[in-house]
Amino acid sequence: MSVWLPSAPCTPGACVEPARAAAAVPRAVLRLTAVVALMLAGIALSPLGGRIPAEWVRRWCRAIVRAMGVQVRFTGTAAPAGGLLLVANHVSWLDIPLLAAVRPARMLAKTEIRQWPVAGPLAARGGVLFIDRDRLRALPETVARITGALREGAAVAAFPEGSTWCGRAQGRFRRAVFQAALDAGAPVQPVGLRYRQSGGGPSTAAAFVGEDTLLASLWRVARTRGLVAEVEIHAPIPPGAHPDRRSLAQAAQPVGPEPAWTHAVLVS
Repeated sequence: MSVWLPSAPCTPGACVEPARAAAAVPRAVLRLTAVVALMLAGIALSPLGGRIPAEWVRRWCRAIVRAMGVQVRFTGTAAPAGGLLLVANHVSWLDIPLLAAVRPARMLAKTEIRQWPVAGPLAARGGVLFIDRDRLRALPETVARITGALREGAAVAAFPEGSTWCGRAQGRFRRAVFQAALDAGAPVQPVGLRYRQSGGGPSTAAAFVGEDTLLASLWRVARTRGLVAEVEIHAPIPPGAHPDRRSLAQAAQPVGPEPAWTHAVLVS
């Protein structure tokens, strides 16, 4: 573990709750099978790259989340075209397709994701910008690559907390990725991600934290009934609105783990 790498105190044993109303094993298996089928379809179509319509990508991302039995609610402001830095708090592997459903983007991800089954090859073919979190010297090069992508008009999605949190607690946004937006003169669009139990309060069932394994997390989500993902899309922060990356990161940081959901629903 790198001495500079952000880490969260959240652990599966202390923070992640079991399913309150577990789905039957056959239903959970069907959910996982559907997700694998969607991922394989994505791998098969990935050579087409930018020729795939953005709306198709959004629908595919939403389909992955819904195939796991998770309801999705989007609220807020639609993402603009052109170079854009999308930033969000980080709770779960579900955050990745949810953020891509806001706007298809080049994801900034840890190099370990390359080794994930099915998802790893798909991420590599999809133009993910991998960051070696154990090498501080590699950070300026990563920032320069993000800057270049933004200047070319691409959207780049990042989770500036640098680690996943359980959802009832959150970390602070790290500043480095915001330097890319400043250098490229690109807007920053904050997105808040929350998970709830249908008809109830917050849920940590989707959290992917600590020593939790991907397979264990996938199975837990597949067995959870009534899980709802809420995606709050905030208005973009225009270029020049903040003089440095510190103030820009603070402006993009979600206010807290339990915001008021007051915007009109765009998609449900």
